[in-house]
Amino acid sequence: MQSMTGYGSGRATLGDGHVVLDLRAVNHKYLDVRVRLPPRVQSRTPTVERIIRSRLERGRIDVTARFEGQTLPQPELDVARARAVYQELGALRDALSPDEPLPLSVLSCVPDLFVASKAIDQEELDEALAAAAAEACSAITAMRRAEGKALAHELKTRLDEVAAQMEALRAELPGMVEGRRTRLRARLEALLEDVEVELQPSRLEQEVAVLADRSDIAEELVRLDSHRSQMLALIEHSSKPVGKRVDFLLQEMAREANTIGSKVQEAAIATLVIELKATVEQMREQAQNVL
Repeated sequence: MQSMTGYGSGRATLGDGHVVLDLRAVNHKYLDVRVRLPPRVQSRTPTVERIIRSRLERGRIDVTARFEGQTLPQPELDVARARAVYQELGALRDALSPDEPLPLSVLSCVPDLFVASKAIDQEELDEALAAAAAEACSAITAMRRAEGKALAHELKTRLDEVAAQMEALRAELPGMVEGRRTRLRARLEALLEDVEVELQPSRLEQEVAVLADRSDIAEELVRLDSHRSQMLALIEHSSKPVGKRVDFLLQEMAREANTIGSKVQEAAIATLVIELKATVEQMREQAQNVL
């Protein structure tokens, strides 16, 4: 089992420096990769995204890159263009406001005054980005697995609690039927106290049987135990992403717990059902981070 959250960093040699990719992952229903590269290499975004998608599953992945050392050709000022722009601005100043100063800093607002001294070697850049991305993916996967172990331990602990709560519910069932028989008898005797009508034991047993059938939670407990066993098997034995299946099983477990709660009204059992619902809800919150 793996967590969807994690962090990983990868580094690769490029020129006389290094390119570094940082990956941060949080939970998400699908795989959402968001790559942010420096302006000069933004054209390589699809290359990085393709590698990330081929190695990771699910989660929102934020990718950032930085360059350390002399990695890319240094930009140089296009002197001829800068001189031409400044002269044109000067002519405009002279025509509109001759006394207005025209500092050189005005050129900082003009785009494309700096150009690369030589073309970037795209093949070398792609290789470096690919190597850094692969290393970052391996690092984030290792962290996801470590966090996944902690998640698995937490979920198994909660599943053990569910098993104990189910056993407690089963233990209460015989007393629930007998309690309903006693309450029904007392209610009928109170109603018939001033009426000369004899309470027939067979009729009482029929009514008790009807009530017992309506409040029978044996089937719900069987299905709940089946979902619990399937989820435990996924946690312990599956080597593939299990988040969606775990989420589905927990939805079904919550459904069974709600059905049990609607069938019983006894205080002791209602308390157990509340505890069961709370345990399942805690697992559903944890499962949001399961890959």
